[in-house]
Amino acid sequence: MAENPPEHGVDLDQSQFCCSVCLDLFREPVTVPCGHSYCRRCIETCWQRDEEAEGRYSCPQCREVFQPRPVLRKNITLAEVVGKLKVMGTMETPLFVEFTCAGPDDVACDFCCESRRHKASMSCLTCLASYCSFHLASHYTVPALETHQLVSVTVPLKEKMCKKHKKLLEVYCQSDKRCICYLCIIDEHRGHFTVPASAERATEQILLNMHQIGVQRSLQNRENELRELGKALEDFKVCSRTAVDNVDKTINMLISSIQMRRILAKQMMDMREKLAIAEAEKLQLQLQEEITKLRKRNGDLQKLSLSSDHIHFIQTFPALSTSCESPDLPPGAVVRPRESMAAASRFLDDLKDKVDGILEDSWSNFSATAVSAVNVVLPPVPKTREQFLLYGCVLTLDIQTAHKCLSISKEQQRDVSVSRYTPYYVSRSDMFESVKQVLCCEALSERCYWEVTWEGSFCAVAVAYKDIARSSSDSEFGCNDKSWSLECSKDSYVFRHRSQKKVLSGPLTSWIGVYLDYRSGTLAFYSISKEMMLLHREQTMFCKPLYPGLGLKDDVQAKLVKLW
Repeated sequence: MAENPPEHGVDLDQSQFCCSVCLDLFREPVTVPCGHSYCRRCIETCWQRDEEAEGRYSCPQCREVFQPRPVLRKNITLAEVVGKLKVMGTMETPLFVEFTCAGPDDVACDFCCESRRHKASMSCLTCLASYCSFHLASHYTVPALETHQLVSVTVPLKEKMCKKHKKLLEVYCQSDKRCICYLCIIDEHRGHFTVPASAERATEQILLNMHQIGVQRSLQNRENELRELGKALEDFKVCSRTAVDNVDKTINMLISSIQMRRILAKQMMDMREKLAIAEAEKLQLQLQEEITKLRKRNGDLQKLSLSSDHIHFIQTFPALSTSCESPDLPPGAVVRPRESMAAASRFLDDLKDKVDGILEDSWSNFSATAVSAVNVVLPPVPKTREQFLLYGCVLTLDIQTAHKCLSISKEQQRDVSVSRYTPYYVSRSDMFESVKQVLCCEALSERCYWEVTWEGSFCAVAVAYKDIARSSSDSEFGCNDKSWSLECSKDSYVFRHRSQKKVLSGPLTSWIGVYLDYRSGTLAFYSISKEMMLLHREQTMFCKPLYPGLGLKDDVQAKLVKLW
């Protein structure tokens, strides 16, 4: 607003003298045939863009179309008034300074034609344009525009347009896992299995919710580990100082010949303490960094879950569904200071009764048994189902890997059964072609537990590397060096790896539990009824993330049990 009133006591509405495109004072004002006025440069820039996009010219305010391109003539009266206002100083500042200018990462308003374009707040899926708050006003006041579909701005509209047909992406092709337009359905995606973007969003929303549960569970586990590590660190410091005091007390009781060794012992204890604390604090920092990542990922997932933009959701979710946890971070680092201190104390108690010569021979033993660095103690292997469930993971079957005769539930993608060939199962590079198998979407590289129930004559519960063969004769789970499989039938269990079979004994049930400790190289299968019975434990070394998988025969149904 101007600070000084205009001459003659007249109150002027500043918006009358501001261009609706650049939102600033008119510069060389011109009038178009509908009666609206603009800066000459602003309207020429808008019409140049209209000519390139549609080959026609329209008024940015009322949208009236002109054909051919009108000749622009200067509005002499408006130019004189604006000139006088400039001299009077009533219009020194722009009217809409409160508008936020678009930054390099923002979506700019398509109707701000000057270099100072404002940040868009909404996009119109009917006009296929993005608007700042000022230019969006016509969509709320003009009846013909009130029916247009408005969505919040997330990405530029051009990223949601089909590059081939220049139409809005409104359909999802499940066969090719791509967002397409309606014209693509009758073109290169003819015969593919397609659904509206909103339907695919609903399906992936369920997957996002399940993935978010896993992230929140990991976050909670890491926070608990951080608290335990903090307590252990304080205990370590107390025990370390106690040990140093014990060294002083014991060494002072010895004869003068061991005075120098007392000094050496203190120095060694201080050095080991610093090394141990440094290592513990390093682990503490790593846990804090991972918690920060998990909190950010949880926030991103929550924000994406609330987004109304289906295309943005579909395009963004795959990047957020990947694990953000550090695979090299040890789970549940625990400090055990008392054990290492006890050995040093026992040695010092015995040392009081020994002569200087015995001390010389035994000094190296003290160095070895004094204070060790922080030992990372892995949590014990679970024994009860309640303990296993603490490591329960969220799994979903990957339709893209499923054999053409396997039918997978669309909603939560946890149920699979054998069915006849269906038309929408077009050939895909990741699908199993020779055996009825399917992998899960999730890659596992930590402690995980999941359960499978099955009905029928045969079911293979397996884990495999992502690069397992899909079409060759050795693509069956357990018949290669890239997979480990428990084959379940009505009368036996068989463990298979590298085509080598091992017949197992145990209660025959249709409920199998699988426990994976990736870092220790442990893979265990359990039969579940009233109690859990270990069927087989495989000890090896994994070199890549593992993907759970299921193999079925003709009359079998299998399901991933919901543990969350």
